[in-house]
Amino acid sequence: MVAEDSKRLSHGRRKSCLPPRTPHPDHGPSRKSRKKLQVIICVLLVELCERFTFFGIVCNMILFCTVKLGYDNYLAATVNLCFIGASTLTPVLVGWFAETCLGRTKVLYLCAFLHFFGTAMLPVVAFPFEDFYIDNHHMTHQLEPREQQILFYTGLLAAALGIGGIRAILCPMGAYSLQSYNQHQLLSFFNWFYWLVNLNSTVVFLGIAYIQQSVAKNLGFLIPFMSVLLALIAIHMVRSRLTYKPKKGGSLLTTMGVFLNSLKMCCLHYRHLSGDVVSWLDRAKENNGGRYSETHVENVKVLAKLFPLYGLQLLYRACITQIPSGYYIQAMNSNLHLNDLLLPIGAMNVISILPLLLLAPVIECVTTCYLSMKKTPLAPAKVVTLGHACAALSVLVAGLSELQRKTYPLTEQTMSGKVLQVSSMPCFQLAPQYILLGLAEALVTPACSLISFQLTPNHIRGISLHFLTLSYGGGCFLGALTIQLAHALSGGNFYPNILHDGNLERFFFILATLMAINTVMCWNVSYRYIDLSVQGKALTISPLTEKLLHYKACLRFYDTVDRSYTHASIESIL
Repeated sequence: MVAEDSKRLSHGRRKSCLPPRTPHPDHGPSRKSRKKLQVIICVLLVELCERFTFFGIVCNMILFCTVKLGYDNYLAATVNLCFIGASTLTPVLVGWFAETCLGRTKVLYLCAFLHFFGTAMLPVVAFPFEDFYIDNHHMTHQLEPREQQILFYTGLLAAALGIGGIRAILCPMGAYSLQSYNQHQLLSFFNWFYWLVNLNSTVVFLGIAYIQQSVAKNLGFLIPFMSVLLALIAIHMVRSRLTYKPKKGGSLLTTMGVFLNSLKMCCLHYRHLSGDVVSWLDRAKENNGGRYSETHVENVKVLAKLFPLYGLQLLYRACITQIPSGYYIQAMNSNLHLNDLLLPIGAMNVISILPLLLLAPVIECVTTCYLSMKKTPLAPAKVVTLGHACAALSVLVAGLSELQRKTYPLTEQTMSGKVLQVSSMPCFQLAPQYILLGLAEALVTPACSLISFQLTPNHIRGISLHFLTLSYGGGCFLGALTIQLAHALSGGNFYPNILHDGNLERFFFILATLMAINTVMCWNVSYRYIDLSVQGKALTISPLTEKLLHYKACLRFYDTVDRSYTHASIESIL
């Protein structure tokens, strides 16, 4: 035993005499930089695959609904806009579900499966590639219309849920670490971010639209293949811990709860408990008889200042949705032939994307020049107003183009194997309305993102961007509702199935008038968002202070002590 102990002591002494091992100075940073590069590559690939599948479904859905399913124009446009709106809203809703209920990893796997299920069902069942169904007797299998519609809507719902989960977990805006950016850097980031998104959209619109509409129909199965690739990238990011986990800082449920509780307190007239308050939202505070803490209510008050801006985006987004609905139907009923080549309808969407691709570098250059000369560039709120004016002008031009299109004689045009009677007016004469709407999008979207990000504190910026996303998705549903109302109130005249027999231009003129009013309202409220140098500061107080405020409310309610003494003592503590 003594010999063994002495041996251990001598070994320990030799070990302690050795110099401590220090990690290589370049090992940590190089590993971190490699991981960061891997995250960037994976996120870019996810964006590419997700946009490929999304636009692959959207870009010809109206053509499929009208030609294959026999839907009227208004119903096909409504289905398309509802799918776009659902795909826009689901990232917010699925992200909340992942954080509060099932967990991010499980939700991601579930959404990857739903995405593949939906994107595989649409090419195989809904978009019928006839050469895929031919059996040994060279007979084509035909589904009943009811079965085809059920499978079609099931595929759309599954794809929308899958898209939402993938966007929320793999590509959240918080993963880009924007907290330390100044106003110019944020605007530059949002400009180039949407520039990359629209560059991807350009490739997809040209490729997928031509594949689905003209030749090589089996290549349409690239859509589920891209979904499988997307699922593999997602699994790799989860297993390698490359996903971004957002910080805790409030939730949509808490925000909505503050609003509902404030309304309840106002409606029930609990003035004997809450007394006079500065803002009606203060009635939701615990020290005024409500259910929520001082911190939660003050955070909601900061967000409430942005709600007028979000509300004005609803009608603007309804105008933007005319590209995949009303403008699409106009292009489908125009002459798409360029010499002997039948252009895909998605090529017209590319015209609306070109201003986005060209304007981002121009805005970046102009802003840099202004800052170098120590001049203040145009305020983002004024840029948003200018974009709204471009959108109103675009819809007005669309109505004038429709009047001109109807003056041309009819001609035959084959689309998806069906001969259609369309106007002989070249589709490129519709380009001005696409350009104006693309210009509006290039101005509004980055500026709105900048205002939403800059005017809120760090810990609730995610909630602010969620509300902006909700306004975008709500605008899609508002566009669908507008189409339904126009068709119902006019008896089908304002959104006709055969454009030559109706007055689609009146729908555009009504929408342009509403958008002009929306632009004037945007101009009136823009002064609230001119100064972005002072960020919104939410109240952050300790739990002890909140308990003291609640105790103050109890004392004031039971009238057991002098109010002035209680108020002074607690204010001195605060």
